[in-house]
Amino acid sequence: MKWALSDLHRYQDEPLHINSTLDLNASLTDRFPETVLAATSVTVDGYLSYDKGDATLSARVELVLTVPSSRSLAPVELPLNFTITETYLPDDSHRGRYEEEDQLVLTLGPSGVIDLDEIVMENIIEQVPLRVLTPAEEAAERLPEGKGWSMVDEATLDEEQTNQVDPRFAKLKNLFPDQDSRD
Repeated sequence: MKWALSDLHRYQDEPLHINSTLDLNASLTDRFPETVLAATSVTVDGYLSYDKGDATLSARVELVLTVPSSRSLAPVELPLNFTITETYLPDDSHRGRYEEEDQLVLTLGPSGVIDLDEIVMENIIEQVPLRVLTPAEEAAERLPEGKGWSMVDEATLDEEQTNQVDPRFAKLKNLFPDQDSRD
């Protein structure tokens, strides 16, 4: 679904209700092949309103995304349920109407087009966490290890780094032995 920003003036009194099911599987897997293995149909339910030349989209998005595990690359089903709230401006002169924390998107001038498929795809990718594990990987008490290597979690790594003295500075500790007793 696409709308020209200039055509949305008819929705200034009553917002356009959007209740659609989008098939974005092919688009997502083609555009983001390392991130998305598959996607179910995307349910979008929300409103598109128009006010003084600007359009605001507020919609709930639901789908199940299949992504690779960040540890083993095994497929993991990731249910997503999130809200999009974005305001589309014809140009930068309208920016002063909004707070800094508002999500603003500049379109291509007054004839700019709002493309729901693109908006939803971008927001889906933003929702994918960096760390995705299979249920078995989540339940495992020990991290994987092999011959000559092992995985450590961040807490263990931080602890090891804090307790470890750089060998290049170890000899400097003996230069001023009385300094240690003052602390």
